[in-house]
Amino acid sequence: MVHSDWNDWLLDDIAVADPDGVAVWYLGCNGFALTDGTTTLFIDPYLGTGDPPRTVRMIPVPFDPADVAAADAVFATHEHTDHVHGPSQAPILANSGATFHAPADSIAVARDEERWTDEWDVSADQLDEIADGDTVEVGDFAVTVETAHDPDATQPVSYVVEHPAGTFFHGGDTKPAAELETIGERYDVDLGALAFGSTGKIPDKRTGELTEKNWYCDEDEIVETAGQLQLDRLLPTHWDMWKGLTADPTALHPHVRSYEHPERLEIVEIGDRVEL
Repeated sequence: MVHSDWNDWLLDDIAVADPDGVAVWYLGCNGFALTDGTTTLFIDPYLGTGDPPRTVRMIPVPFDPADVAAADAVFATHEHTDHVHGPSQAPILANSGATFHAPADSIAVARDEERWTDEWDVSADQLDEIADGDTVEVGDFAVTVETAHDPDATQPVSYVVEHPAGTFFHGGDTKPAAELETIGERYDVDLGALAFGSTGKIPDKRTGELTEKNWYCDEDEIVETAGQLQLDRLLPTHWDMWKGLTADPTALHPHVRSYEHPERLEIVEIGDRVEL
């Protein structure tokens, strides 16, 4: 069961928002909510506490998913628990009737491993399998599935979210890759979210021994990725989440200042809102 000390003030902000363009909230970890006042999307919302002592959540749980009354779609970038998580996402689908869009391996976790359709009031047709090149239209949003380079995932994707107000890129846990340059050439991305963190030691899942992990971009990698994508604004994510792998996003200022992209750093904390 998900518990939040924040009650529902963040969800109230999202529900009553009437932006001139698109309002974007950072939910911590790699989660986002986007709304234009009519249509609301969630990407990678995760409200779990990890699997202590291996993965220990370092930030608040911002809301209870059972309190989400309105959502039109939920997207997942890959199959890892902090991106596909029944207790975080299935209640949103059950209450709102939204569709869950994700690659095949992520759908398999939801359908076969976590059995969302058995454990929650979620129907099979709410689980939509997507693949590279697909576009999902939700209200005035057009969400196109693109490639991602995440060596730790079996089937990672990224999302380009286009709206008349601008374009948002969610890279999941991608690292730099030559194929991302095609995305940068094809789209004019106003705001891009990229996972950033430190290298650190956490207990191995199987043995429990402390093992060095580098799950997310470091300072150089995130700037390289932002350049490949030609981002106007870079919003670092995931740096706040796991004990032992956290990082300081303000340290990116000296890394970006001599490059053409990103033009600007967008440093936010969990619960913050930015505009597209």
